Amino acid sequence: MTTRTVLEGADISRALTRISHEIIEANKGASDLVLVGIPTRGVILARRIADNIGRIEGAEVAVGQLDVTMYRDDLAHHPTRAPQPTDMPAEGVDGATVVLVDDVLYSGRTVRAALDALNDHGRPHAVRLAALIDRGHRELPIRADYIGKNLPSAKSERISVLLEESDGEDRVTISGPSDADGTNGFDASTGSATGSASSATGSTAGVEGGADA
Repeated sequence: MTTRTVLEGADISRALTRISHEIIEANKGASDLVLVGIPTRGVILARRIADNIGRIEGAEVAVGQLDVTMYRDDLAHHPTRAPQPTDMPAEGVDGATVVLVDDVLYSGRTVRAALDALNDHGRPHAVRLAALIDRGHRELPIRADYIGKNLPSAKSERISVLLEESDGEDRVTISGPSDADGTNGFDASTGSATGSASSATGSTAGVEGGADA
């Protein structure tokens, strides 16, 4: 098993700054904007983006936390973490532009669950999606509006997002079988497969493990 770093702290900071500017441009400012993070690291990223937008626009941006565990359609097939609290802004989301924020976009099932969960909290004017990493392998027709980095990967590889608030450092790594293992690898810089037979087991999108994102 080999692990390499694909984003350092400065890279993550630049990606979030760019996403913040893109959200401001698309929303024409910060009015009626709500950022909703998907636990755990999506919440941290949502807060960082909200802070960036607040500094740029001079206006406070509402941030919420939306747990989607019980809305997933794959609970019977994948282990998952225990449900975490949902904490939405007091003013709600009716008529707002909601930006869902997650660390890694993978199969799309987490986002589908988030859309279902969000419906229980009101009717937004629009819902957008921001992800720090898009690793591909979508199983549903879902696409992010704001992406920090597109990172092609094999399903057998593991992408881990580490953040200062939860992990003590900012870093994104990708881990997978080494050539010596005699199993399939993937060159994320070129998007090409390496090695021999393809494997599609044992992958998780982020560091929590369990369900596909």
